[in-house]
Amino acid sequence: MNKIIEARFIGPDVKLFKVEAPKIAEKRKAGQFVILRISDAGERIPLTIADSDIENGTITIIVQGIGKTTKALNEMNAGDYIHDLVGPLGKASHIENFGTAVSIGGGVGTAIAFPTAKALKEAGNHVISIIGGRSKEYVILEDEMKAVADEVYCTTDDGSYGFHGFVTQKLKQLIEEGTKIDFVLAIGPIPMMSAVAEVTRPYGIQTVVSLNPVMVDGTGMCGGCRAYVDNKQVFVCVDGPEFDAHKVD
Repeated sequence: MNKIIEARFIGPDVKLFKVEAPKIAEKRKAGQFVILRISDAGERIPLTIADSDIENGTITIIVQGIGKTTKALNEMNAGDYIHDLVGPLGKASHIENFGTAVSIGGGVGTAIAFPTAKALKEAGNHVISIIGGRSKEYVILEDEMKAVADEVYCTTDDGSYGFHGFVTQKLKQLIEEGTKIDFVLAIGPIPMMSAVAEVTRPYGIQTVVSLNPVMVDGTGMCGGCRAYVDNKQVFVCVDGPEFDAHKVD
C-alpha cells in the first residue's frame, strides 16, 4: 500500500497527489507512467508521473475526475492509502539538446507535458511552454512551468486569461513571427494533438505526441490502445506512449 502524503485540488475536478513510492521515484524518467488501484476490487488505471522527489521518496500524479475510479481517487486525502501502485512503465521521453523546444499542454495534458519540459531544459534546450484550458481555472501548473521553462504562454478558449484562442493558434503565431523552433512536444486531447501535427507539418518541425489518452490496461495485454504509426501496428502503453506526430494515423 502507498501512503498519500499530499493531496490538493489545482483546478476543477483536477487534483494533485504526492504518494510514497521511493523505488519508482528513484527510477522514473520523463514520459513514464504508473498503474494503480485504489482498492483490491478496483480497476487498474494508468497515470503519468508528473514529478518525483527522490529525497522524500514520493512521486507526483495529477488526476482529473472523469470516471468512477478517478472521481473516487479525488475524494482521497493525505494520510489515505492507495491499495497498490506499479511502475515506472512505458518508454521514457527521448531527450536531447534540440535547440529551441516547445512543450504544449492542453488541459490536464499539462501535467504530462511538465516533466518533459523540465527534462528538455536540463538537457540545455531553450524551452517554450504553451499551456491552455477552456477558461482560466482550467489552466494548471503555470507557476511550475515558469520555474523550468524560458518562456510560458497561457491560452484560454474563452479569452478569460492569457492568449484568446487555442494552443495551436499560439504555436502558429510564434512560427509566423519568425521564432525558430526545432522540436515540439504536444500532450492533450487527441484532436488538439492532431491539430498541432498539422501546424508543424508544413514547416518540417520535429513533433512528438503522447497517445496516453487511449491507454487502458497499461501492459499491452488488453489491446485497447492499438494504434497505427508509420503504417505499423503498435500498442501505445508498451511501444510508447510518445510517437512521431507526423506518422500517427
